[in-house]
Amino acid sequence: MASKPPQSDPVQDAPQVSAVQHAAAGLPAIGHTLRMAQQQMGIRRTALTLLRVNQKDGFDCPGCAWPEPDHRHAAEFCENGAKAVAEEATLRRVTPDFFAAHPVTDLATRSGYWLGQQGRLTHPMYLPDGADRYEPVTWERAFAIIAEELAALDSPDESVFYTSGRTSNEAAFLYQLFAREWGTNNLPDCSNMCHESSGSALTETIGIGKGSVLLEDLYQADLIIVAGQNPGTNHPRMLSALEKAKANGAKIISVNPLPEAGLEKFKNPQTPKGLLKGAPLNDLFLQIRLGGDQALFRLLNKLILEADHGVDEDFVREHTHGYEEFVAAARAADWDDTLTATGLERPAIEEALRMVLASRRTVVCWAMGLTQHKHAVPTIREVVNFLLLRGNIGRPGAGVCPVRGHSNVQGDRTMGIFERPAPAFLDALEKEFGFAPPREHGYDVVRAIRALRDGEAKVFFAMGGNFVSASPDTEVTEAAMRRARLTVHVSTKLNRSHAVTGARALILPTLGRTERDLQVGPEGKSTEQFVTVEDSMGMVHASRGRLEPASPHLLSEPAIVCRLARAVLGPDSDTPWEDFEKDYATVRDRIARVIPGFDDFNARVAHPGGFALPHAPRDERRFPTATGKANFTAAPVEYPKLPAGRLLLQTLRSHDQYNTTIYGLDDRYRGIKNGRRVVLVNPDDARELGIADGSYTDLVSEWEDGVERRAPGFRVVHYPTARGCAAAYYPETNVLVPLDATADTSNTPASKSVVVRLEQTATA
Repeated sequence: MASKPPQSDPVQDAPQVSAVQHAAAGLPAIGHTLRMAQQQMGIRRTALTLLRVNQKDGFDCPGCAWPEPDHRHAAEFCENGAKAVAEEATLRRVTPDFFAAHPVTDLATRSGYWLGQQGRLTHPMYLPDGADRYEPVTWERAFAIIAEELAALDSPDESVFYTSGRTSNEAAFLYQLFAREWGTNNLPDCSNMCHESSGSALTETIGIGKGSVLLEDLYQADLIIVAGQNPGTNHPRMLSALEKAKANGAKIISVNPLPEAGLEKFKNPQTPKGLLKGAPLNDLFLQIRLGGDQALFRLLNKLILEADHGVDEDFVREHTHGYEEFVAAARAADWDDTLTATGLERPAIEEALRMVLASRRTVVCWAMGLTQHKHAVPTIREVVNFLLLRGNIGRPGAGVCPVRGHSNVQGDRTMGIFERPAPAFLDALEKEFGFAPPREHGYDVVRAIRALRDGEAKVFFAMGGNFVSASPDTEVTEAAMRRARLTVHVSTKLNRSHAVTGARALILPTLGRTERDLQVGPEGKSTEQFVTVEDSMGMVHASRGRLEPASPHLLSEPAIVCRLARAVLGPDSDTPWEDFEKDYATVRDRIARVIPGFDDFNARVAHPGGFALPHAPRDERRFPTATGKANFTAAPVEYPKLPAGRLLLQTLRSHDQYNTTIYGLDDRYRGIKNGRRVVLVNPDDARELGIADGSYTDLVSEWEDGVERRAPGFRVVHYPTARGCAAAYYPETNVLVPLDATADTSNTPASKSVVVRLEQTATA
């Protein structure tokens, strides 16, 4: 039997600290996986569920977006994927009785961990204006409330429709279709907070805002650079791919301020050798200062230009634009400036250069460590410059690989979840559905928060996610949400966003990936539906849940959107919302006619494993940019400047965490147990600041607006991070990230370069 959820909220600010680990996965990962799964699901349900994860006839893991190989292991999941599945397939339930016992004022004092541990939501719940408790509500009344509030707006642009990355392709397409037929492009999504910088840089330079590699390319690479990324915690199945690449002869360079156990050694739990011995993955670790990546790649580019046969001149001549201007900027790169920006030693960069020049096929992978800085977009453009110089885009075993964090976050964008849609997409939508979609750009996440804060947006609707905890500048975000007239969250489980509400609030419980989706067809027969997702490398495949729903009162995400549209748009809409709800194949038929690459969608997705979307730079070395070629760029080199007595803080996940979902209170690889309010500080920096290991500090961020933002009560942990840099977990430190501290061009919150001072408060 599964265990009951905790009744009390565990203390999280007095962690135990032990030695840092230097290997990931192995037997501890197996033990932790089985223990957590059994606690949530029980033994039988654990076996039935985990063996279906990421299988061709099973369901897509609701965790990360890492692709599956064609030949799959019986246990095609990682420790963190199993945690995500266990949390969704839990036997714990949050019923109306729970809400009767816990007023919103009580829920607002609870930690995200405690809220998530309570279990699955079972009924639609409504918080009336002036009330302090949610009460059960019928689906019909819930949709009527939303319709009432939307009808009362002066403009559709006073509504915001947010999307989490785990929404299926079908639900995402319907959601954006509804929002645009309603009359707004206010479609912020979690991409705005993570890989928007990647999309902006790649669209400008290669013409497509996605990665250019498939899983097979990693296996064929000579060199893989993993920059600003921690695969061992955030994308553990990537370690298996890196292990296979190493076995095929690839070298691996990791570029990161923190040493990461998974890249030091991977103990593959799927093989006896892996369990007993493990395999080192890193060939070179460049422990870079936060925000120094652009300077590093700029200097490497200068050195490539100076090397004999360093440049693929045929590729550059035939396929690129802007080379001369780029060369002038690259040749100006300076060793001393680069060493200051990066904190690296010259021999380490020279060793990296030798490995680069020895490689004919190079892949660069990156994640939030590159995307969440003020100069994130120029940094990723410089990575593209680096690859273009040696012809490493459109060549097997080479290319750009932004590793997306959330399952189907990339698919949602493909389906049109974007506040700045391309005219061609809107033209196709208009032709297919016969209405004129709005052309004005809408709100991204940061602009949506400003609009709510300033009273310019009044209704907030979230399809999944935990918007309040995921967003920056926590106090500003929460105050903005409380100004709304109505907040609505489509959710599987409780989170903090349900306790930070507008004047009225709704919680709409939905099916999870693990559950069967039965819809009543035209003759009254129930037919089983499936949905589709797109992984981090542009592969589209089906996802079919098998568990009985957590409650008979749940609706699927497509059904929620369709019923919402019928309630709001009424009989004036010519869109066949009722047909779409009954049969998702009809949705896929429309997707095929609107979105390039989805021709014969229903037939192709029936193939086990799905299909790859076209990618012109990868498939044809054709670059659909404004110039018709791949574009070199020449932005000035930037990096964060650090005042005396301050540290540069990055927010990051623990190992018992996925995005804002907290599975437990440990960070096993970093030696943290039973607590989350810790700040990792280089011992030399700590000594210079007079801060002892184990002492307690407030973290105070300093920004140009003059407002000091404070996160109190963090235990100092002396840790081997890069000099001048510190790290602490989000969402606890999101309060330190100013709403207006964002990346140029992409407007992504700059959560990886927050200037902080540490104010010592007490000793443990």
